[in-house]
Amino acid sequence: MENRVIVRDFEPVDLVCGAVYHPAPAPVGADSPFSERWIMNNKELFDRGLQIRKEVVGAEYVEKSLAAADDFTRPLQDLVTEYCWGAVWGREELPRKIRSMLNIAMIGVLNRPHELKLHVAGALRNGVSREEIREVLLQVGIYAGVPAAIDGFRVAREVLDATDKKA
Repeated sequence: MENRVIVRDFEPVDLVCGAVYHPAPAPVGADSPFSERWIMNNKELFDRGLQIRKEVVGAEYVEKSLAAADDFTRPLQDLVTEYCWGAVWGREELPRKIRSMLNIAMIGVLNRPHELKLHVAGALRNGVSREEIREVLLQVGIYAGVPAAIDGFRVAREVLDATDKKA
């Protein structure tokens, strides 16, 4: 992995994944993503993302995903670890519990059962209660449709049952 610095400025920035980031002008303030605290090299971002990813979805799952990565899929693993887990989950403005609840809702709406299963388990690790998971999925039913909620409940039930068996 390259160790380039990502500087959020008004010029396009070439990201590791090959995409070009075109930032919009924004004021630079203490909490702005344009502030110095958000300028870091990819290794730092990856390392922070890797730690958070392991804490939320489980070290075994993450290690397996990274070990299975090949030349074709490694850039996706790097992108997910750096930007999803490092840049976004690494922000301190929302606690992990709330991020987990948001993910359950969004992934439920997108009807992505594999990711939903992973994030329901992560939500439990982040302190989301079974009742809160149920309420999030009920909210999905109202705003995204009952079929999405039914699938979400089915996936969540599998995770909850597996959790009960381990206990």
